[in-house]
Amino acid sequence: MRRGGGPGPRGRKGPVLITGGAGFIGTNLADRLLGEGREVIVFDNLSRRGVDRNAQWLAARHGSRVRIVEGDVRDGAALARVARIAAQVFHFAAQVAVTSSLVDPVEDFEVNARGTLNLLEALRGRSEPAPLVFTSTNKVYGDLDDLELDLADTRYVPVDPAIRAHGVGEDRSLSFCSPYGCSKGTADQYVLDYARTFRMPAAVFRMSCIYGPHQCGTEDQGWVAHFVIRALQDEPVTIYGDGLQVRDVLFVDDLVDAFLLAQSHMDRVSGRAFNMGGGPASTTSLLELLDRIEALHGGRPRFERDAWRAADQRYYVSDTRRFRALTGWQPKTALTTGLMALYQWLLGARPQAVPVAAGTMAS
Repeated sequence: MRRGGGPGPRGRKGPVLITGGAGFIGTNLADRLLGEGREVIVFDNLSRRGVDRNAQWLAARHGSRVRIVEGDVRDGAALARVARIAAQVFHFAAQVAVTSSLVDPVEDFEVNARGTLNLLEALRGRSEPAPLVFTSTNKVYGDLDDLELDLADTRYVPVDPAIRAHGVGEDRSLSFCSPYGCSKGTADQYVLDYARTFRMPAAVFRMSCIYGPHQCGTEDQGWVAHFVIRALQDEPVTIYGDGLQVRDVLFVDDLVDAFLLAQSHMDRVSGRAFNMGGGPASTTSLLELLDRIEALHGGRPRFERDAWRAADQRYYVSDTRRFRALTGWQPKTALTTGLMALYQWLLGARPQAVPVAAGTMAS
């Protein structure tokens, strides 16, 4: 089904730049934009396993309307060359794993923080900066260990009735935890400050768990797909902690809707951060997801337990009311439907859809 987007504020024309555009989210956004007749520049270092196939798929599907540029956000000159001709920008390129940030905090900083600053400076150098949507992370709120939680069968439940009803809001204090949280949080704050200080049209999405086709997840990033992949390979899943931790999950098509709405309502959303996920209506614990996969696959995935990992949140659900109020956005895809779409895509993608090593840098 085609979902609308439009050319953006003041009828902007020209190519859309997507950094990390051959990754999971970038591929889905690029496909939507290209299907609506837009031209897209995919800027990606192609370092993560599987993204080269995404780039080839986009090129085969859309031909000359998509331009694949192999480049790294740490290369400010290369980034500036594509940024100066973009009508709109979506910045997804990142080092995505907490574990990798613990091994090499400097590289994590250079990619996430410095790479974002390179892009902001490239846009600031234009007479009219292109509007920017940046994907941050819920990790900017830390491990949320102050949230009081009750136990309810297969999941944690917040004691606070407001958080139970709506999730974690943007008024939550920032509490960067882990080098990854620090680097993404730094980038998050730079984007918001450039919107304020330099009047750059830019908005931030603090992302929860996104899932859907073109996702080849690992236990560090893209865990919904990782669980399904392990089931398809008849390999055990490692659950860190007790498996009762809860996340809100959002199907990638609904996220793409949100991206396009953010661009078309940039006058309303610029300079603001939005928690983005499925919200209270679309949540699952790790153990509950295993039950759902069993219903799809016909067998319950095996799992092993390990200790809690650093900065792991026992409960995180996005309060999306701020973005909904400004744009009218509403997720449309139920978890059952979205999980089936991911499962079917992974079945068709095998053997290519194999897990990448933990800590691999994603564009």
